[in-house]
Amino acid sequence: MRETVIESLFWMCAAAVAYVYVGYPLLISFLALWRSRRIPLASTPLPTVTLLISAYNEHRVIAEKLANSLALDYPLDILEIIVISDCSDDGTDDIVRTFLARGVRLITQPARLGKSAGLNAGVSLASGEILVFSDANAIYRSDALRHLVKHFSDPKVGYVVGNARYVDRDGITASAESEGLYWRLETWLKEKESDFGSVVGGDGAIYAIRSMLFIPLEATDINDFLNPLQIIARGYRGRYEASAICHEEAGNSFEKEFRRKVRIISRSLNALVRAPQVLLPWIQPRHWLALVSHKLLRWLGPVFLVGMFLTSVLLWHLRFCRTVSILQIIFYILAVAAWALGRHRAISKFFYVPYYFCLMNLASVLGLMKFFRGSLSPIWETVRDDEELPVSSPVPVARREH
Repeated sequence: MRETVIESLFWMCAAAVAYVYVGYPLLISFLALWRSRRIPLASTPLPTVTLLISAYNEHRVIAEKLANSLALDYPLDILEIIVISDCSDDGTDDIVRTFLARGVRLITQPARLGKSAGLNAGVSLASGEILVFSDANAIYRSDALRHLVKHFSDPKVGYVVGNARYVDRDGITASAESEGLYWRLETWLKEKESDFGSVVGGDGAIYAIRSMLFIPLEATDINDFLNPLQIIARGYRGRYEASAICHEEAGNSFEKEFRRKVRIISRSLNALVRAPQVLLPWIQPRHWLALVSHKLLRWLGPVFLVGMFLTSVLLWHLRFCRTVSILQIIFYILAVAAWALGRHRAISKFFYVPYYFCLMNLASVLGLMKFFRGSLSPIWETVRDDEELPVSSPVPVARREH
């Protein structure tokens, strides 16, 4: 009886892992084939747009960002550009002020209140029919806004997510390449989800919503996940637009990606609590399937991985379970080797892919813990050269803020 229970747990955990990483991508790819997409109307007049740029100590990139924004292929008489500075103290505000004569607006928060508070302030002053949210280091292709807004010709589209591509200015590092592999899978899933019904979540670098659908945020909210959930709950859909391209600097170390994902996961789980209707499958069944499969089950992935490992070890006398145990042990040894070897020299892809996979699952564990503890800080600090980092990286940390 005891062994039967352990076997059942093993197969449940193994099935969950297989579904999250293999089954769901295959399923959504198949389902997307049977969904006809509405083609945006090219003749629809361009809407007024407010581009909201969040910034905290971005003196290295803010001038390039504003020059890029002003050069976009979008009529300046219907494009409003607002920079929201979260009490920057590195000269960012002074740089932005040099663009005021060209129509850029600057909002400075009196204290470190966080991105969400800044967006509330920015949206309250925005005049555009469409709000486009962006990061200070996200450089848009000239036609990105036109590709984003064309989908709003469909009255049922509430938000549109662009195509953020990661680049590394200091050369390809292990973290940047790993993030690139991960992000290519994420981009592919977004495209299929959009074809099937509705893309899950936004992207802080490039996504747009109808201004009338913005709901003021709490300090600990993650806007590019909560906003789309709230829009879905109101009966609208989200679209992914591959041609709305921006380039954003990738994290130059595993530590930065680790910290970022812990923060994102904890606050995204909180967003589900803030918009619980989306967890009801009858509200929007297509979006529910994507949300549970793409996000929720993946965040719970470490639970399934640990369960599969422990039960396979307990069932070592069964040939299949013994093989699964050995393969898992080898995989985790490669990850530990990457951590150990990478402290002294660069490592090959053979090592850092397992390392990145394990690190991101560890981020899920810590994200879950932060969520259940209610430890959701509304602000975060820029990683500086002299900061001590919590996780050793297989690559040197480049001398750059992100």
